Amino acid sequence: MRWDAVYKSLPRLFEGALLTLELVGISVVVGLILALPLGIARASGNIWIGALPYVYIFFFRGTPLLVQLFLLYYGLSQFDSVRESAIWAGSHVQTTLDLGFHRWALDFTIPGLREPFVCAVVTMTLHTAAYIAEIIRGAIRAVPQGEIEAARALGMSYAQSMRHIILPRAARIGLPAYSNEVILMLKASALASTITLMELTGMAQTIISRNYLSTEIYFAAGLFYLLISFVLVQAFRLLERWLRVDALQGR
Repeated sequence: MRWDAVYKSLPRLFEGALLTLELVGISVVVGLILALPLGIARASGNIWIGALPYVYIFFFRGTPLLVQLFLLYYGLSQFDSVRESAIWAGSHVQTTLDLGFHRWALDFTIPGLREPFVCAVVTMTLHTAAYIAEIIRGAIRAVPQGEIEAARALGMSYAQSMRHIILPRAARIGLPAYSNEVILMLKASALASTITLMELTGMAQTIISRNYLSTEIYFAAGLFYLLISFVLVQAFRLLERWLRVDALQGR
């Protein structure tokens, strides 16, 4: 193996790793926010409330992430109405924010789905939200019934018991599964290279196209993924220890 080539490629692989972290970080955080109402609706037991979340979850769990990525990036562009809209092309915003004591001039651009990064973030967010919603549903149903009945006996409404009793306990129960989902999304982020995004795998492919040292470069990229996974696993273990999480009982 040519270790000198690996050493020279490290700065560019590091750039790709940073983009990978940004992609995964946004996806799993926004996905968690999106999954929360979906999971609560699925755990409600009401067929009408849970019907739409069920269809959403069934679609995104039942189809490959790569297919979803291609449908969003290549499929939507086939429609003229989409290509001509701000959703695809993005929009430029110029406005003024006046708070009374100070006025700010805002000038920024909102990127559209034609940008590979935006497309990858949206697809991965929708994909992981379906899995996280099922994690939340399972965690809510795993909360001991006695605690829920105790909350009702104290006169708490459904919303109050959900906020103060059920969700905090469900968060502890579901944290180990959520950490696994984050690691899975880290590995799945390599698919973003198929839409020309220069994340870690995409950057490795670009380097290989120039020096033809596939074994060395993919080995180095694999080490980056391994290092990131190790750090994430340790971080979640510390969080579980801090919250005193028991993987089976959520205690």
